[in-house]
Amino acid sequence: MTDPVAPTLDALTTPLAWADAAGVLLGGNLAMGRWLGVSSRRLPGVPMAALEVDGDMLARALSEAGADGIPPRDFARLRHLALAFPGHDVPRFADVSLSRTDTGWLFEAHPVEEFPGEDPAVALPSALSAALKGLAHELRNPLAGLKGAAQLLARRIDASSEDARDSRELVALIEAEVARLAALLDRLLSPTPAQPHEPLNIHAVLERVLRLAEADAGWAVKLTRDYDPSLPEFTGDADRLTQAVWNLVRNAIEAGAVNISLRTRAEHGARIGDEPHSLALRLEISDDGRGVPEELAERLFLPLVSGRAEGTGLGLALAQQVAREHRGSLVYRSRPGHTVFTLLLPMSVEKGHA
Repeated sequence: MTDPVAPTLDALTTPLAWADAAGVLLGGNLAMGRWLGVSSRRLPGVPMAALEVDGDMLARALSEAGADGIPPRDFARLRHLALAFPGHDVPRFADVSLSRTDTGWLFEAHPVEEFPGEDPAVALPSALSAALKGLAHELRNPLAGLKGAAQLLARRIDASSEDARDSRELVALIEAEVARLAALLDRLLSPTPAQPHEPLNIHAVLERVLRLAEADAGWAVKLTRDYDPSLPEFTGDADRLTQAVWNLVRNAIEAGAVNISLRTRAEHGARIGDEPHSLALRLEISDDGRGVPEELAERLFLPLVSGRAEGTGLGLALAQQVAREHRGSLVYRSRPGHTVFTLLLPMSVEKGHA
């Protein structure tokens, strides 16, 4: 069906679409097609609610507008929706305005950043930096004790026992993690220039994280791999990426998740901040835990902000910092029962860049 106002709307840069009274799209302007990454000719016939990713705000707005006994709404504004054309993996984010027309609905999208809000790096005061250094100093002695205990345990493993191999692997894992945490504390106490990045395989990093998760959660959590085997190596810091991803997975475990999935995909023509990249890694850590409390949504990446009474609030701030060190971004979307943290990293980083 052709809408007589389509030529006029095509001249606008704001993504617009129009739908019948049932919420089925009749068309969209050129800006809407470009924003969704499809030809605008593919929009007719698509239910408007099908554009929303991992949510039902559009569907609820439409159903409330036509439900018996509920006064019809002539206008609705829905904030920060994740939208994508059905079958497309990568969501776009927008504030959406729905308004009634004589024949149905006008859908207006105002694109926004995936994670709006103040840059946590700007919000971190110098007093907090001093507090973190004090915490790092206090943690050095317990780590030294853990290292010594692991070494004693390694010497006591009976090489002839059936589970000796698994026991040695677990002890080696403890020793490796203690060494990594000790190095992290050294960075906090005595900052040094970042080490040059080296070629790495992101799936090797993820397998290390999954091994940590299996040791931490055991059979209580189902861990799922959804890897893209065609991803090339890229330059980065494997230890720092391990720390970032492990923090995200551990948060999911502590949020009561039963299922956690690690998904990798290549994203072509990605834009991270204001910088375009021909190829980027999109790593998604999804879980079915309690989700991010609404009152923390805009402050989640700030240090010492936590949804748990026993939480330190340092894990997400560190993960955000690691993303920046790799010229990438860390964002999320969340509702109870479905949370996805997305790490987007350029894969064309020059060798030796830090």
